[in-house]
Amino acid sequence: MEQSYISRTSGIRMKDKLGYAFGDLASCLVFGLTQSVLNKFYTDVLEITVLNVMIMTIIARVWDAINDPIWGRLIDGSRVFPDGRYRHWLKVFAVPVAVSAVLMFVNVKGFPMGARIAWIYVTYILFGMLYTCINIPYGSMAQVITSSDKERSSLSVFRSIGSTFGAMPAMLLASFCYVASKDNSGNLVLGADGKAMKVMSPTITLIGVAVIAVLSIAFYFLCYGWSKERVASKPEPRAKGQTKKVILSLLKSRPFMAVSIASMLFLAAQMFGQGYNTYLFDKFFNKQGLTMLPTVFQYLPVAVIMFFATRMGNRFGRREVCSYGVLAAAVFYLVLFVLALFGITNVWLYLAANLVAGIGTAFIFLLIWALASDAIDYNKVTYQLNDDATSYAFYSFMRKLGQTVATILINVPLLIIGYNGGQLKTEGLNDAALKTMYNYSVMIPAVLFLLVFIILRFVYPLGKKRIEALQVEKEAYFSKQA
Repeated sequence: MEQSYISRTSGIRMKDKLGYAFGDLASCLVFGLTQSVLNKFYTDVLEITVLNVMIMTIIARVWDAINDPIWGRLIDGSRVFPDGRYRHWLKVFAVPVAVSAVLMFVNVKGFPMGARIAWIYVTYILFGMLYTCINIPYGSMAQVITSSDKERSSLSVFRSIGSTFGAMPAMLLASFCYVASKDNSGNLVLGADGKAMKVMSPTITLIGVAVIAVLSIAFYFLCYGWSKERVASKPEPRAKGQTKKVILSLLKSRPFMAVSIASMLFLAAQMFGQGYNTYLFDKFFNKQGLTMLPTVFQYLPVAVIMFFATRMGNRFGRREVCSYGVLAAAVFYLVLFVLALFGITNVWLYLAANLVAGIGTAFIFLLIWALASDAIDYNKVTYQLNDDATSYAFYSFMRKLGQTVATILINVPLLIIGYNGGQLKTEGLNDAALKTMYNYSVMIPAVLFLLVFIILRFVYPLGKKRIEALQVEKEAYFSKQA
């Protein structure tokens, strides 16, 4: 009996799963720096205003709207290399991405302010471009490692596990890059509690970033060596107007746009928490050494749920378990907000709530890439859209928009409470401003998670039954293409 196309292009091994996980581990090692450390480095070390940081991030995203689709189209039209259509690019860009990450953290405080701002623009945008060059082919690899939706669920879980471990070094650095503040005479600067105030150390930060960058190179090459492309692919023919046609098809694809927007908002919530907590634990809780714990507590449930996320997604539907899980997380953040209205803002309660909310978000964290792969498969069958790299470039751009949303959501509250200019060290912040800082820390994730739930449950159409039908349609489609 002849094997089906999906059977012939499936059969991944543990080595494939680990190799693919190493790719996102490498990416998140450097990308995590922009989530957990970079914003505070800009405001506290380089003393650049939060308004300037926001403007720079928005401009970078405008450029990404041009750059990402261009690179996606170039990948789709490029030849298939002997070492693979997509994995080839990992070895090409691993070192440039790492170097550009280090350049963002060079201490240029001695430069005039105009030169400082120019430096962060150049290095931040350069990093974003190089990261795109490696992230788009890496993300597209999921479509060619296997054609099985169940195996892609497994890849999604392992990718997310890789991103969990990849984010941790940056969180550690965000917690332990502080030194005691001293005045011009070398005396310790004391806070209202009589303890020495702590400030971010540019030297410790740069050393930590350099070590993380070197690790990212090693894991990119492990991903390159341990991955295998099973699904045959070929360059899409270059035709006039093809890029416009692809983008329009993506924009009218309800599953693809829904998962792209949901992913954008979910990433915004994640990045907001990681970036905003560096300020919250420094100024509101005065527990700098605990800065990484909220994110660690959110990720801890992943260590358990990763063992059965794929099975639950296959049994109950990936859309279903992701949407209701994220709804539960929204509820727990709303509980924190209500408790704050009664003056209850204990640091341990905050951490405990993050742990419980992490149980809810673990499913979407682990399976979001499988949802995206399902949407891309839907586009193949429905619109005959085989431009995987362009599709992933668009999806990647939407996730970068999530980074921009997070940056705005981090910095607008800081502007509102006066964390700016001469108040960078926050001596001028009063109790009311600090309480407002806390309220934002719980309300913003609650709203973002609630929006993700609404989109996945009521807009994204690929529920369990539709996915089962899609596999039949996909088999017929690929058999004709073979």
